[in-house]
Amino acid sequence: MDETMPNEVVTQARIVAGLEQLGLTRQSAVIVHSSLRSFGHVDGGAEAVGRALVEACGTVMVPAGTWDLSGVDPPPGLRRPMNAYEPSPSWAAFEEQLDRAKPFSPDLPADRELGIIPETLRLTQPHQRSTHPVFSYVAAGAAAEQVVGAQRLDWPLGPIEKLAQLDGVVLLLGVTHTANTTIHLAEQQLGRSTFYRYAKVDGSWLELPNIPGASHRFDAIEPDLLPHTREILIGSCRARAIPIRAVLAATHARILADPRALLCSDDPACRCAAAYEQRLVAEQCTGSAGGLEV
Repeated sequence: MDETMPNEVVTQARIVAGLEQLGLTRQSAVIVHSSLRSFGHVDGGAEAVGRALVEACGTVMVPAGTWDLSGVDPPPGLRRPMNAYEPSPSWAAFEEQLDRAKPFSPDLPADRELGIIPETLRLTQPHQRSTHPVFSYVAAGAAAEQVVGAQRLDWPLGPIEKLAQLDGVVLLLGVTHTANTTIHLAEQQLGRSTFYRYAKVDGSWLELPNIPGASHRFDAIEPDLLPHTREILIGSCRARAIPIRAVLAATHARILADPRALLCSDDPACRCAAAYEQRLVAEQCTGSAGGLEV
């Protein structure tokens, strides 16, 4: 374990050393979910964390979605089955929302709910950014263009699939598996958590498929991943590295054993209920409970 005291100032060099202790190298490709606050005081703040990630790893990808700026409700009357999303109550309300929304552009800031590190990395590091209207990624490093190029409008989690092919790693910096988007990819590979959402595009609106759903029960996967997890403390940040393939395999196994796995069962209004229904339909359509290779 890292011996840094929680109240010490965390430097860029200390973060690099911690990432190296996790087994990350200049050949590593990582998807990073992060909390700057979790480190304690970082000398240089979020910019220092971004520099450390790029220094320690070959390819660094962070979520950089713009749902808070570009997303809109479905237009009136548009209800997709098992979609867990109510349409706008009127055309007037919808048009007002559409007027306020911003169409995606590469210089839009990342959603604030993703934390400050993705946006700071976007502003301070040479990078590639995918162009999905609500679910973009920013990537820096050797395979950046290859990774973001794997995203399509109908398959927003494609960059994580590409990272899996590159033997990539999920890096959790001070956050739990509720932030681990790779679990959503495993769900979608099994026909679950595939929602339609809507965004402003060129003054109009666009329907976008395969947007993932709720993640508030994802920490239940942690015991399954312990054999594959490397963990240290960097300052007060609990830093964990887990191979993407291990996350996908463990999630597949859970869902194949129980279609409700990693979903809540006590709130019928939650998106979890619709995700469960989607999985049952997928099982009926395939006639098989088999998983997918990645």
